[in-house]
Amino acid sequence: MSTTFVSQRAGSGSVTLPRVVAGEWIKFRSLRSSWITLVVASALTIGLGALFCWATMSRWDHLPADERLAFTPAEHSLRGYFLAQMAIGVLGVLVVTGEYSTGMIRASLSAVPKRLPVLWAKALVFGAVTWVVATASVLVAFFTGQAILASKHLDTTLSAPGVTRVVLGTGLYLTAIGLLAVALGTLVRNTAGGIASVFGLLLVLPLLSEALPSSWQDNIIPYLPSNAGQALAHVTRAPHEMAPWAGFGLLCGYVAVALAAAAVVLKRRDA
Repeated sequence: MSTTFVSQRAGSGSVTLPRVVAGEWIKFRSLRSSWITLVVASALTIGLGALFCWATMSRWDHLPADERLAFTPAEHSLRGYFLAQMAIGVLGVLVVTGEYSTGMIRASLSAVPKRLPVLWAKALVFGAVTWVVATASVLVAFFTGQAILASKHLDTTLSAPGVTRVVLGTGLYLTAIGLLAVALGTLVRNTAGGIASVFGLLLVLPLLSEALPSSWQDNIIPYLPSNAGQALAHVTRAPHEMAPWAGFGLLCGYVAVALAAAAVVLKRRDA
């Protein structure tokens, strides 16, 4: 499928970013695994959100008062995103490492000698697709969850304070995680290593940070990539948590640094 780049170059004598993007889109949509993984991520977002809402509704009358007080219907209906981010992260890695494992990356880089447009095109295509799928999924998850919670009058609406930010922000968070995974895949160039890096960054690192002395935790945990970005998906701000948009801005900063490092590596290493 990298022959798309070759034919474009031979036919016109020039390689432009829009053409590279078009080639990456052809490669992405031609792989069955791309759509299967996105369907899995969407199913996790919607299905787990509905399951959590149903479980809470069914035992609401027996919940302790403090749990009822802390309950936020919008966040509850979107809890499936926590596992969905792993599926998106895996796919983000595969977008890059899949070509390295098959050797197709050589054809892509031969057709685009400057190399960097390949990385930007992969990021643009994957970021756009992830944002569309993730945003659609969280909207469906939100309305499904609220329909379930409505039987106990526990539901909320998009117009409630902070809810629209949480719903749309969850889609933005998943998109940023996908782009971070693309960068990690480019840096590592190995599928197993890239996936391990994503899991380590999103799951293991936050868990390990909880073993730090309590006096350190408040100065470290909120600023980890996943914790910072997830501030956007919370209706209310917890103590020591970053402000929603500041946290998401920090996550975007991590993504920008990772993509910049990936660009340097792609430019200097042999395919």
